[in-house]
Amino acid sequence: MQIAVVILNWNGELLLERYLGTVIEYSPGADIYVVDNASTDGSVAYIKNNHPEVKVIVNSENGGFTTGYNLGLRTIEADVYCLLNSDVEVSPDWLIPIEKLFQENKEVAIVQPKILDMLKKDYFEYAGAAGGYIDQLGYPFCRGRIFQSLEQDTGQYDDTIEIFWATGACMFIRKEVFWELNGFDESYFAHQEEVDLCWRAKNKGYKVFYTGASKVYHLGGSTLSNMNPKKTFLNFRNSLFSITKNLPRRKAFTIIFIRLLLDAVAAIRFIFQLKFRHFLAILKAHFSFYWHFRKMYKKREKVKFLLKYYQTKSIVWAHFVHHIKNFNVLVKD
Repeated sequence: MQIAVVILNWNGELLLERYLGTVIEYSPGADIYVVDNASTDGSVAYIKNNHPEVKVIVNSENGGFTTGYNLGLRTIEADVYCLLNSDVEVSPDWLIPIEKLFQENKEVAIVQPKILDMLKKDYFEYAGAAGGYIDQLGYPFCRGRIFQSLEQDTGQYDDTIEIFWATGACMFIRKEVFWELNGFDESYFAHQEEVDLCWRAKNKGYKVFYTGASKVYHLGGSTLSNMNPKKTFLNFRNSLFSITKNLPRRKAFTIIFIRLLLDAVAAIRFIFQLKFRHFLAILKAHFSFYWHFRKMYKKREKVKFLLKYYQTKSIVWAHFVHHIKNFNVLVKD
């Protein structure tokens, strides 16, 4: 099985200096690529001067996470793509459990390792933690991370299990499945595009897995921090995109209506917190959703939509009303 480790880069020279070496050292047998999204710093020169064994693909413009990967991956030959953030430090033998999982189960299309915090290595990291899920209303969360509450890694998620979505910070996906799904939806630009990709894969009958036998460490926030209003805009809008595309029609319309009401509550909450830019970001997200609704609706595929797609009915209610911070305490509906 040939694995291509593909790092998407945009002005990340300092991150490449810090983390690219470990990727090369701990990934014997894999091909290493950097897809550069029209960087204006010295990223490309750094790679060519210091790591000539790394193949560089230069995109002519910064198309974000979605277009950047779609363009770069078209020219890469491999059985499995590993999409890896530039701010990830990998560990020795990290590829072995992943490759074994793909070889032993042909229905497994997507795999995620354990994602730990670079700065606090005994805690899970926000982007992916120990595997992603969504609730009935389409809100994403993870084992090991519910909203901003992060669990300590005590071995509670050292298993190998099926999950709903795998993080784009470190995602392995079979090449033929990626292109059967037509890659990432470029309307998303960035954020929650991996939720949509995994949802579409599961609607087609493929499986998404997590394995705690492989672990990496993620710095996080290198492109957009959680405090950036642009991230608020993308998360709120793109979540509505995914619901529109991936649920049965009547169910999708019902969930969208409820989500719009809950988004209004979130927007009012931002006003009371004096976070006016985030309030405006939610308004912009809704207008963008309305503007793109017809296009997103046309992307609905003729598949047998999953009816049991969620882990719990409302992660918002569980966390903010019942103060649940630990995945294992959640009631499975």
